[in-house]
Amino acid sequence: MGWVPMSERELNRVEIISQVMDAQLDVTQAADLLFISRRQVFRLLKRYRQTGPSGLRHVAHGRSPNNRIRSAKRQYILELIRDNYPDFGPTLAAEMLAVHHHIVISRETLRKWMIEDGLWLSRKQRRTFHQPRLRRECYGELIQIDGSDHYWFEDRAPSCTLLVFIDDATSSLMQLRFVKSESTFSYFEALELYLKQHGRPVAFYSDKHTVFRVANQGAKSGHGMTQFGRALNELNIEILCANSSQAKGRVERVNRTLQDRLVKELRITDISNIEQANVFLSEFVARHNFKFAKAARRPDNLHRTLNVEPDRLKDILCWRDERYVGRQLAFSYDRKRIILEQNELTRALPDKYIDSYEFADGRLEFRHKGISLPYTVFDKDQRVTHAAITENKRLSAVLEYVKAEQEKAPPKRKRAGKQRTQYTPTGRKNDGWNSLARRQKAADQGYDI
Repeated sequence: MGWVPMSERELNRVEIISQVMDAQLDVTQAADLLFISRRQVFRLLKRYRQTGPSGLRHVAHGRSPNNRIRSAKRQYILELIRDNYPDFGPTLAAEMLAVHHHIVISRETLRKWMIEDGLWLSRKQRRTFHQPRLRRECYGELIQIDGSDHYWFEDRAPSCTLLVFIDDATSSLMQLRFVKSESTFSYFEALELYLKQHGRPVAFYSDKHTVFRVANQGAKSGHGMTQFGRALNELNIEILCANSSQAKGRVERVNRTLQDRLVKELRITDISNIEQANVFLSEFVARHNFKFAKAARRPDNLHRTLNVEPDRLKDILCWRDERYVGRQLAFSYDRKRIILEQNELTRALPDKYIDSYEFADGRLEFRHKGISLPYTVFDKDQRVTHAAITENKRLSAVLEYVKAEQEKAPPKRKRAGKQRTQYTPTGRKNDGWNSLARRQKAADQGYDI
């Protein structure tokens, strides 16, 4: 007869019925074990004697259910999903089919179909694995940077951001700096302190914050890099942006450690502001590195000397842009109208571009070929009133004309105020205007009714 597929429930039924046939169990005991009636046990015994164990299998085993959806309808629904909802999940696709196509189908049935046809991946299939990355071999080869926004002073002060620089090879804290928020100038300040203390590393590793990466890479305008990226390019430092938080997990894990240990140490030392905390950080970094830093696989230090003059470094770590000079030696900058002073150099600048330098202290400077240009700022909010200027000899004639026009104008009519509601002796509501005589009297007094 070959192999007969059976379910576990059917195999249990075969075992119990065979024990009844061998007189090891009676009919009542078999009925209790199978949770069926004695009459059904006798039916199963009859089928077992006639066809053997295969007779105890369910008669509908292997048959298609009566409520099975036809293959043509299944194909039609999947074609609708391919054409109209290719990126929809099963739940939303089932809702759209019911609303727009009047096709009601279970979301679980639709999920099974979409998985079978490759239109949807299950949660297990969509799961991604982040393989661990080996540390860099040398100190200063890669520095991970990140900003951690947290209530560092707990309820003693508002939340602020801690900028963290950590070496990938040794897990050493290279630079910590409390700032109000993540901005280009705050990273410039921390970078300047880092460069003066350690020198230039080979590369920085960051997330895709707008300080490090241009959000719209396909924009037609702009230079394709941020101000921070431009500064690193001039310093010959590479910037790498991670695609996920796990990729820069070293700085993410140290942020979690600092949010525990540093917060408690700030509480113990009773520090509640950014200025005092930045002074305390040098001591904290030394103790943290002594306890948690590791030795690099190679003893080389890949930091390079800065070799940049202080004035040149300030020109690098600032907000730089270009401005087009109009024919009137004027241009706009940060909602201000800048007007260049006329001299031998600025007379040749119309229809040309000049460089703008905005520093962290708010100082603004404009240069052309490295030469600073004098300028004045025109306040756009100031408005010039164009008043008519009248000569003294004609002033009396103008005043007489205005007085004559005022006399010709009809007098303004007074509007009647709101009258108090009154009631007659019969209880009817009377607003004071029911009488024709009262209306006429009010009109004679000049009220507009």
